[in-house]
Amino acid sequence: MLRRTLLSLCASLLLGAVGNTTDKGWYTEGNFAPTKRLMITLTNTLNMDRIDCPVVITREQFPVKKLHEMWVTVVDPSLPSKPEPTKEEIAFVGGHGIRKETNGHQIFYQLDDLDKDGIWDELYFQTDLKAHESKTLYIYFGFSGRGWNQHGTHATIGSYMRHIIPWWESANIGWKLWFPTSVDMYGKRKPMLMSEEMCIRNLCGYAGVPKVNFDYGSDIMAVGSTFGAGGIGLFEFAEKPDSISTPRFTPVPGDKISERNFNEDQITDTRYSFDVVVNGPMRSVIRVRTMNWKTGNGFYELVQDYTAYTNQSYSTCKVQFSKFFPALNGVSFACGIKANTDESCNVVEKGIAIRIGSELVADPDDDTGQKAHKVDFIGSALVVKDKYSPAYQRVKTLGPNHTFRIPVTGDMTFEYLIAGAWNEGVVYNTPELFKAYVKKTAMEYNNPVQVAFGGLEQQ
Repeated sequence: MLRRTLLSLCASLLLGAVGNTTDKGWYTEGNFAPTKRLMITLTNTLNMDRIDCPVVITREQFPVKKLHEMWVTVVDPSLPSKPEPTKEEIAFVGGHGIRKETNGHQIFYQLDDLDKDGIWDELYFQTDLKAHESKTLYIYFGFSGRGWNQHGTHATIGSYMRHIIPWWESANIGWKLWFPTSVDMYGKRKPMLMSEEMCIRNLCGYAGVPKVNFDYGSDIMAVGSTFGAGGIGLFEFAEKPDSISTPRFTPVPGDKISERNFNEDQITDTRYSFDVVVNGPMRSVIRVRTMNWKTGNGFYELVQDYTAYTNQSYSTCKVQFSKFFPALNGVSFACGIKANTDESCNVVEKGIAIRIGSELVADPDDDTGQKAHKVDFIGSALVVKDKYSPAYQRVKTLGPNHTFRIPVTGDMTFEYLIAGAWNEGVVYNTPELFKAYVKKTAMEYNNPVQVAFGGLEQQ
C-alpha cells in the first residue's frame, strides 16, 4: 500500500508535458536513480564572489507544486561526488547515510511551511557563486530516505531565568530577546550551536562565570533602554525627529519610562508571543507577535520573523503590521540598533549603520561583585534594503540609537538585516573585517540571486 502511494505521488509531480532527454549526466546515489528532474540556473549579478549565499524559491515561482520533503533532492553537478562510504562510516550513520554518488553532490535544503497551513511555501538552500557567474543546479524528484542534514543554525524558546525568551543562532553568533523587542547579541569563541544548552541548564551568559563552557562565548550586548542589536518602532511626530515610539515603552499613567524595562502587564499594556517557525538545517526562524500596542497616538499590532543563516553572522527580520491605526498624519516605520556615544566608533552610509568599539561586558543585575569582562572589539550593524527608501535618523532618547525612517508601505511590510561580531570570535574579528563583511552583505541583501527554470526532464 505504501509503495502504491509513493508511486502515485511521484507520478503527480509532473505538470504539463515532460520532455525526454538522452543526457548521461544524471545524478545517482546508491540505488537512488531518479528519472525526473528540473534544471535551475542561478545568476550572481554582482562583481564579487558570494559564499553561502541564500537562494529562496517560493511555491508561486516553482513549476512543481505538489512536493514532499523526501521527494526532493537538490544537486550541484559541479561538486565532487561522495565516494562509497567505508564500513566504519556506514556503521556510524546507519541506513540513512549517503552512499556513493555520481554526477554531482546533493546539497542541504529546506522545504519550509512558513504560514503553518501544512503546505510548503519556500524551497531554501545556500550555494557559492563567483562574480557574475551563472550556475546550473538540478532538482531531482523521487523518494529518497537517505541524507543526514547537519544543522548550521538553531532556534529555540526557553524559560531563561524565569523569563520566556526566544534564541536564534548560527555557529558564529546568536541573538535572543531578553527584552521582547530589543535584541541581545551573543558571541561565540568557537563555531558551535549552544542556545539549547544555555536554556536547558539556565547557564549565565556572561564570561568568567563558573561552570560555563568557555568556548560558548558571552553575551556581548548591554541593551538597557536602547534598540540593542536590533528593534523596531514608529516615528509618530514628524516635528520631533528625536522622538520615537517603541512597544516596550508605552505610556502608563504615573509611570516613568526611565525606571522600567518591561511592559506594565499583559492585559492593558503591550503583550507578546513567540514561536519557532523553522529550525534548521540551513536557516532557522523565530516569530515574534507584538499585540495591543497603544502608543497614546495610535494602536498597532505586528509580526516579526527573525532568520539565522548557516555560516553567516547576520540575521534578517521581516516585519508585517496586521493593525496600523495612527491618530496622526505622517507616521513612518522605524528600525534601529544601539549607537556608540563615541562618534569615531560609528559608521553611517546609505542604508547601513555600524557600531564598533570596545566594551565592558557585565551582567547588569549582578550584585556579587564580579568584574566586568573587557572586550576590545564588538561590532553590530543594521542594513535596510534600498527599495524601502530608508532615511538615517540618530535618536538620542532611549539611546543613543542608529535608526532608519521608512515610509509606510502599501502592504504594511518592510525588512532589515542585523549583523554582529567580536574580537574573541573566529570570523570578522577586527573592525576592518567586520565593516567589509557588512558592506558586502548589504550588496548581496539588495541584489538577491536570480533564479531561472529550465524544462521538466524525464530520462
